[in-house]
Amino acid sequence: MESTLIEKSTLEAKDFLPLNGTDHIEFYVGNAKQSAYYYQAAWGYELIAYAGPETGIREYASYVLQQGKIRIVLTSAFSATHPIAQHQLVHGDGVKVLALWVDDAKAAYEATISRGAKSAIPPTDAKDEFGEVVIAAIETYGETIHKFVERKNYNGAFLPGYKTAKSNFSVKSVGLKHVDHCVGNVELGAMNQWVKFYEDVMGFKLLLTFDDEDISTEYSALMSKVVSNGNGYVKFPINEPASGKKKSQIEEYLDFYKSAGVQHIAVATDDIIATVTELRARGIEFLYVPDAYYDDLTARVGAINEDIAKIKALNILVDRDDEGYLLQLFTKPVQDRPTLFYEIIQRNGAKSFGKGNFKALFESIEREQELRGNL
Repeated sequence: MESTLIEKSTLEAKDFLPLNGTDHIEFYVGNAKQSAYYYQAAWGYELIAYAGPETGIREYASYVLQQGKIRIVLTSAFSATHPIAQHQLVHGDGVKVLALWVDDAKAAYEATISRGAKSAIPPTDAKDEFGEVVIAAIETYGETIHKFVERKNYNGAFLPGYKTAKSNFSVKSVGLKHVDHCVGNVELGAMNQWVKFYEDVMGFKLLLTFDDEDISTEYSALMSKVVSNGNGYVKFPINEPASGKKKSQIEEYLDFYKSAGVQHIAVATDDIIATVTELRARGIEFLYVPDAYYDDLTARVGAINEDIAKIKALNILVDRDDEGYLLQLFTKPVQDRPTLFYEIIQRNGAKSFGKGNFKALFESIEREQELRGNL
């Protein structure tokens, strides 16, 4: 444990881009109003802010929802020629912005630009009666951008241009706490390029590497590297396809998303049994894991605090590393295109990403690919 603390301290000392965590994740969608209802009713997010014609915004509508420390923004354009609508036309509903909470957006922007980042939005001040927010942004893989959001001088609901809003029906949380990590899918041969981008441009460190022997089945494979900022608050696994007998999940994603992009968002809970039970009751679909996975579960991962019978009934996966264990479960894609999905994760000490579950997860995804005719 001591060596881990020393390593973390060293990382933080070298962290030239201080990040406080994920500020928000913005999705460009076809119908933001209906998407907002889905995330409130099915996922338990509370509506907290809104921007649109009623707030002086004439080109789009945005709904801001929050649960725990997770804040998502759902945005749709009113005109088919607007860049937001064009993005959604090409990619389908998906993540456009991975926004990072910083104390100094201008400094973050200038530091990353000086290290080779491409500008998406120069530092911009926005003010209203609640204070001031500074926003800047850089490009990352595909058409995804990282916004730097400085809000230390702001106490409004979200950002200037948004008004406070509330859900107009009773919304019950499912127990989601914070964003654990966000995974990007990139083209064959591009993984190392983007890992280098996060290392050189944003000062992240390589945390873990998985090759095609770690993540493979009889039919397909992928390679993945995980990068993290110094304090560990922001972690981005980057995936690329590897050669196999049939099409991998990464290739299927790239075919339908039409570029690199965010594949899944892992959201943390302190009680995965309660969270998944509630999500299933609300109609959220999860990947299926065969009963055989649980036959030797205790032998593989050791004793866990949770009821194995409930874990099996809910199809939850379990894995262990040197520091503890984790429980995880993956949804099916949450839109018609087989692109974005979610991971529900509960960490009981474990810092890893469920390497022991990769094969079972991949086989589950392949079963869904086969049903879609995309394997």
